[in-house]
Amino acid sequence: MQDSNQALKVCEYYLKPGFLYLTREETVVYTVLGSCVAVCLWDRQNRIGAMNHFLYPRTPDPAQATTRYGNVAVLTLIRLMLAEGVAREGLEGQIFGGGTQGTSRPEEDIGPQNVQVARKILRQQGIPITSEDVGGGKGRKLIYNTGSNEAVVLKVDRLREEDWYPYRLRGS
Repeated sequence: MQDSNQALKVCEYYLKPGFLYLTREETVVYTVLGSCVAVCLWDRQNRIGAMNHFLYPRTPDPAQATTRYGNVAVLTLIRLMLAEGVAREGLEGQIFGGGTQGTSRPEEDIGPQNVQVARKILRQQGIPITSEDVGGGKGRKLIYNTGSNEAVVLKVDRLREEDWYPYRLRGS
C-alpha cells in the first residue's frame, strides 16, 4: 500500500517533430503542433498508447522516407503497435493539429493535407478515429496520457520558443 505522502510517479516525454513514441507504461506525452499533425493510437485491451508527430503529408522521394512524413509516420506507428502484439481490431485513433498557414492557395497549405493523409491511412487500415481536433488558425499544445487515452488540447495564438522545446534552459 502506498504512503499517502508519496506522489504517484507518471513518466513524462516531450515528443519532437519527426519522432514516434510507444510505451506500455503510463506516460504523459507532450508536443506542440502548428501545421504538423499528431496521431495517437491506443489499444484498450492492453492499455498501450503511442503517438507520432509529422511535418509533411507524404515523402516526395521514397529513398528519403522518414517519419517526418505522414504517409510513413502513420504506417510506422501502426506497425509498431502490431509488433507489440496488439490486434488491429482493438486499435483506435485520434488526430490533432493540421492548422492552416494562411497561404493564399489551398494546395500549398500543408496542415489540411497532413490531416487528409492521417485520416486516409487510418480508414484504409480499418482503425476508427474516436476524436480529432484539427484545422483552424491556432497552434496547439497536445498532452496525451498513454495509459488512459485521454488527450488535452490547449489552443494558442502564437507559439514561443519554449513551447517548442520546453526542456531547453533559458538563456542557452
